[in-house]
Amino acid sequence: MGLIWKCALALIGASYVVAHSEPDDDDWAAGDVISRDVCVIGGGSSGTYAAIRLRDMNQSVVVVEHKSRLGGHTETYTDPATETKVDIGVLFFHNTDIVKNYFARFNIPLVKAVFPTLVSKFVDFRSGALVTSYSPSDPSAALAKYAGELAKYPYLLTGFDLPDPVPADLLLPFADFITKHGIQAAAKLLNDFGEGIGDMLHVPTLYVMKLVGLSILDGIQNGFLTTERGDNSELYEKAQAVLSAANALLLDSHVVAINREAKDGHVRIVVKTPKGLKLIKAKKVLLAIPPTPQNLAHFGLDKDEQSLFGQFQGTGYYTGLLHNTGIPDNTSMVNIGTNTLYNIPPVPGAYSINPTRVPGLHSVQYGSSSPISAEKVKEDIINSIRRFKTADTLATTTPEFAIFSDHSPFVFWVPSDAIAAGFYRKLGALQGHRNTFYTGATFHARDSSLLWEFDEALLPRIVA
Repeated sequence: MGLIWKCALALIGASYVVAHSEPDDDDWAAGDVISRDVCVIGGGSSGTYAAIRLRDMNQSVVVVEHKSRLGGHTETYTDPATETKVDIGVLFFHNTDIVKNYFARFNIPLVKAVFPTLVSKFVDFRSGALVTSYSPSDPSAALAKYAGELAKYPYLLTGFDLPDPVPADLLLPFADFITKHGIQAAAKLLNDFGEGIGDMLHVPTLYVMKLVGLSILDGIQNGFLTTERGDNSELYEKAQAVLSAANALLLDSHVVAINREAKDGHVRIVVKTPKGLKLIKAKKVLLAIPPTPQNLAHFGLDKDEQSLFGQFQGTGYYTGLLHNTGIPDNTSMVNIGTNTLYNIPPVPGAYSINPTRVPGLHSVQYGSSSPISAEKVKEDIINSIRRFKTADTLATTTPEFAIFSDHSPFVFWVPSDAIAAGFYRKLGALQGHRNTFYTGATFHARDSSLLWEFDEALLPRIVA
């Protein structure tokens, strides 16, 4: 038994170590051992899709998810008075076959997303004052130029399989890319669709193109899809029912120890569940969680894994719904930076506040360059709304959160010099290393539709 495994087991508790001084199967009660072809760790968008599709490929699976539900960033609020559903996480999907087929298998109808006509008030949320000098530019020509640049890098549609050397434009701070290619008129719109990227103008262009790629531009032009019932979480509720019925799901559970050396062809994973400790024996592990130090604390990372995952920086992204704002139900409050480059609002700060399908209930989205506390975010949002009144912009009241969600860390990124030095080539080489495969936004994009396509390409390697 390796030293890392011994140390991990010791942290679980003395009673466990006494009974299980070695990770031998005989030390476990038969009912506490779960044998599967693949253990999927993380039940968000990519992990859930992978589990469903692995079962289609005649693979036995078990999903370990630390929350009490599947879906990850897909969250839906139910208004207690009207029972109306309001999505606050993932809102839209691309009009692709993979999306339509996935929803169809669960009998969930899709429709083209409709954006209501609203009165837009352009306000600097720092002061609460109207920005009367601001008028949105026509981004059409600039978006066409941007699309032409995106088309030069088709590999960005499938992951981070970058050429060597990495094209210089992908390494530029995005502000420099904007100037070089004359797409200033589209800068504000790209920031709007790139919510959660942090300070967009200063991150490497690669990450803007991954978040606002050709599929997003197609959606802007031709429309996005959403669920007819306005409940994106329904997809995960039905997937959860399928996996639960197959004894393929452990909710409210987390990994406390893992030995990925595949003794007898099986990785050993100790999971703490509401029903006690379980030992999972799996041929392969599919990691579908953000690779943060906290998430990977019990994974016994080797020096290559530590080196790569340790370089990531993460941005902050937060969403919520508010009661009692005083904002009219036909009005969108749009954050505009006074005297900032391209009028892009600074972060940390809210992007906008918009009405929902429920009268008097407004949605808010907030971004930061690095994760900050939920309490600070909520305080800043409420103070921003109060400043609308102080500045005589709008007769707002004292808002209250109906629901708030922290999606941080949202976008994982590394500096340009690391990208140029082959960071993503080395990261891609981790696929299959120590019987572990990886999926999720860190390995492709913060986009459910694209992640399902990424899974489709990855799964044949797992089952081979």
